[in-house]
Formats: sequence, C-alpha cells, structure tokens
Amino acid sequence: MAVYDLEEQEQLEEIKTWWKLHGNRITTLALVVALAAVGWQGWNWWQRNQAAQASAIYMGLEKAAGERDIKRTRELAGELIDKFPRTTYAGMGALLSARVQVDGKDAKNARLQLQWAAENTRDQSLRDLARLRLAALLIDENSYDEALKQLAAEPGSAFSPRYAELKGDALAAQGKLAEARTAYDVALSGLEKQPRGQGEAAAMQSAYREMLQAKRDAMGSAK
Repeated sequence: MAVYDLEEQEQLEEIKTWWKLHGNRITTLALVVALAAVGWQGWNWWQRNQAAQASAIYMGLEKAAGERDIKRTRELAGELIDKFPRTTYAGMGALLSARVQVDGKDAKNARLQLQWAAENTRDQSLRDLARLRLAALLIDENSYDEALKQLAAEPGSAFSPRYAELKGDALAAQGKLAEARTAYDVALSGLEKQPRGQGEAAAMQSAYREMLQAKRDAMGSAK
C-alpha cells in the first residue's frame, strides 16, 4: 500500500510539474475555444435576425410592387440596400423595384438599382440578371457601348443565350452587322446546350429559337 501511495504521489508531482509548464497555455486555449463558440453562435443569431428583418421589408416591397406603388417600392428597396446590403433580399428587392420603375417610366432610378444589384449582390444569378436587365435598359436608351460593357462579364450558362442576343442587338444597332451575326450564332449555340423543356417550356424554347434565327438571318451574309 505504501508503494502504491508513493507511486501515486510521484504521479501527482509529475502532473503538478506538467501543469506549471503548460497550464496557462491550456487555459488560454480553452478560453479561446469557448469565446469562438460564443462568437459563432452570436454571428449565426445576427445573420438570422438580419434575414428575418430583411424578409419582412421584402414582403412589404412585393405588396407595394403588386399595387404599382412606385414611390413605396423604391423606398423599400432603398431601405433593403441601406440596412441589409449583404442579404439576398437586397438584390431581389433592387431587381423588383427596378422593374416597377421601368413600368412607371422612371428609367433613372431603375438604372441605379440595377447597377447596385449588378455590382453588389452576392448571388451570381441575381448579378447576371441585373446586368442583363441593365443592358436591355441601356440599349433602349441607345447607350450601346455601355450596354456592351455590362454584357462583357461571363454569365452562368442559363443566361448565356440572352447575353449573346443582347450583344447582337447592340452591335446591330451600331451597324456592326458581321459582329452582330456572330453574337446571334453564339446565342443559338448556347440555346442548343440548354436542357430541353417539356410542354409549355418546350414551346417557349422553340419560339425563342425561331426569334434568334430570324435576328441572325436579318444580318444576311454581312462581312
């Protein structure tokens, strides 16, 4: 028993010595881990809270858009952009508001909101859509070079045909018929790579293909 007690005491002394050497480091590490866990939980809570608030504003924006309340739609989109710019709702709000502004003949505010979405929203699909709509708006305003700048970014495959089509539209309007024809060829090629739709979707794809082909054919054999 005495031998056992002596071994026990020696082990205890070893533990004490080891703790003197490493105890502060272990305590600090444990504190860092605990703080990191608390910080992570706090960050998640903050994100959820931001998303909930942004969602409530976006619901109000949808309601205002449905009622064609141009001023209220613009104000709510601005609130999302100012207070919750890192949420997806900010990008969606800017796009929805821009559409309402265009319908209300307020191209200036529509352009500003589309520009913000194109440059700031994190979601690639929303960025692609914002650039596409901004380019279409600029073409309507005869700002062809500015439109082509927006279309220079490489979009996701889902938007590729529409980007190429609008490039063709801008180039055709500038009298660059050979370049426009090439752009329409790219649009047709991109459309062929899209998944085949069924029913109404297939009919829409077919109609879109015919429209692209008509635009392409209108360029003739331009050199």
